Amino acid sequence: MCGGGPVTIDSRAGDTAQHAALRPHAEDAFADELRALAAADDRPRPERWRLSPWAVSMYLLGGVLPGGGTVITPKYVGPRRLVEVAVSTLATDRALLLLGVPGTAKTWVSEHLAAAVSGDSTLLVQGTAGTAEEAVRYGWNYAQLLAEGPSRAALVPSPVLRAMAEGRTARVEELTRIPADVQDSLITVLSEKTLPIPELGEEVQAVRGFNLIATANDRDRGVNELSSALRRRFNTVVLPLPETAEAEVDIVARRVDQLGRSLDLPAAADGTAEIRRVVTVFRELRDGVTADGRTRIKSPSGTLSTAEAISVVMGGMALAAHFGDGVLRAGDVAAGVLGAVVRDPSSDRVVWQEYLEAVVRERDGWKDFYRACREVSA
Repeated sequence: MCGGGPVTIDSRAGDTAQHAALRPHAEDAFADELRALAAADDRPRPERWRLSPWAVSMYLLGGVLPGGGTVITPKYVGPRRLVEVAVSTLATDRALLLLGVPGTAKTWVSEHLAAAVSGDSTLLVQGTAGTAEEAVRYGWNYAQLLAEGPSRAALVPSPVLRAMAEGRTARVEELTRIPADVQDSLITVLSEKTLPIPELGEEVQAVRGFNLIATANDRDRGVNELSSALRRRFNTVVLPLPETAEAEVDIVARRVDQLGRSLDLPAAADGTAEIRRVVTVFRELRDGVTADGRTRIKSPSGTLSTAEAISVVMGGMALAAHFGDGVLRAGDVAAGVLGAVVRDPSSDRVVWQEYLEAVVRERDGWKDFYRACREVSA
């Protein structure tokens, strides 16, 4: 036997697991807000929902509870009506499909919706090119199957099957990355609200409270189009990119602050100026035109999403905290911006160099950013 001995887990660590987790689940990270909402929520709740649709919407959009109570932080910054449509869909027998280009917070919204509705965001199927039908339906404990034959005890339920049996919300991430034949195994679940188990001559019927949230995009490589039969089983909500630069700056700043605190990064000075510059660069390259509308520019092959802007700024914050004076500067974000923009070296590097020379170099107050970007681009 290799290694120094068996791996053991200290049961005493369970009490601190939530605080030790690198990324706590939404229901753990925002447990206080969910409890406060549940206590103040006197509106009708669908069966097995932890909160009413009104409270779920407030949890996502933020606000202050009646009577000057708890402040609920916004989890999603965007059109209120989209959130209300998404929440009301889950209160019906229709599944919800969150559609949008990469980086529009589809996964984030999906997780928080499941946390607020069911108190559990972990019934998750992560879609990949290798996702098998067993991940969506059920599998088997093969040792028990060979020893005893097909039985309920040998059945290994998928997250979807568990959600059906328990009346909870299941999540399927990156649905369009799953092979088409596996995608279509959801059709019976969503239309008939039942999942047959032919090996046992049985079926599992969904109990009240069950629903499913899927996320998908059609911009990345390796995408499998949804069949029309499956798409008809969903109500689709398209999550857009932030409408204005200020809205995107606000989203990035909020998320960076949350991530910084969860990772215990040393407190840094306000980095809003650099965040605004990163967002401006991303938006201009994404839109193919400068913010003032005067100069047309080429766009790179990447999406340059809000999520990527958050990643760039987080990397810069770590550099500033550990290798700088704690102040986020142009030199801290330049390498991250370059990495986000230049995904295809043969074409994106030309786009980036043209943008640097034609736009960044000539912009007042951006000389430090230009120099930093030139340094890492050399």
